[in-house]
Amino acid sequence: MTEPSTAMELSNVEVRFNATTLHFDCAIAAGGIVAVAGASGSGKSTLLHLVAGFEEPDRGEIRILGQNVGRLAPSERPVSMIFQDNNLFAHLDVATNVGLGIDPALRLTGNDRAKIEEALHRVGLEGFGRRLPPTLSGGERQRVALARALVRHRPLLLLDEPFAALDPGMRAGMRTLLSDLHAEEGNTILIITHHPDDVKALADSVLFLDRGRIIAHDTLSRFLERRDNAAIDRFLGNV
Repeated sequence: MTEPSTAMELSNVEVRFNATTLHFDCAIAAGGIVAVAGASGSGKSTLLHLVAGFEEPDRGEIRILGQNVGRLAPSERPVSMIFQDNNLFAHLDVATNVGLGIDPALRLTGNDRAKIEEALHRVGLEGFGRRLPPTLSGGERQRVALARALVRHRPLLLLDEPFAALDPGMRAGMRTLLSDLHAEEGNTILIITHHPDDVKALADSVLFLDRGRIIAHDTLSRFLERRDNAAIDRFLGNV
């Protein structure tokens, strides 16, 4: 039986792609920030898409907060997801893009609009509500996506390389913002990254994938001390 302190479990989950089979087994404790790392093509995005419901496993069970979510559509799962390209609508202003997180049909009340303003304030974009996404910097667009996730108040937040297009200064600022918001929200975060600096600055623990398998699930300190796997050594720059 899943303990209340467990945010998510993947039990014997498999996804088959032609000659490749990805296999995931893990349990994620609630309330932490988990870095999901590994080389390109190792299955990181697939893992998050399975949890969010954008892909279906060929076998196995996915549980979120103790509930089997296999039959639930993405919108029904207690999950928010932020993609590398933000998924903002260029023709809709910032406030409307955030409002989609409350109601995709945009039937918004006065209270909802107050929540949108509060979310924009929390991510440092107060007064940006009327701006269009193409007028924003990359970091600002990611802040809008984060504000949209905040108004959903889902207990599990998934981020698929959200800092990939940002310069080092913007990356550092976004890491600080995400860490601060996590401290306020107390949610569980899984973040895909190719950067060891992101792992060191943000994560409590690390899921490391190699060729479609989870080969390490460690606390941050244990992961940084590892010297027993070539793929992990390459990621950490130990070779």
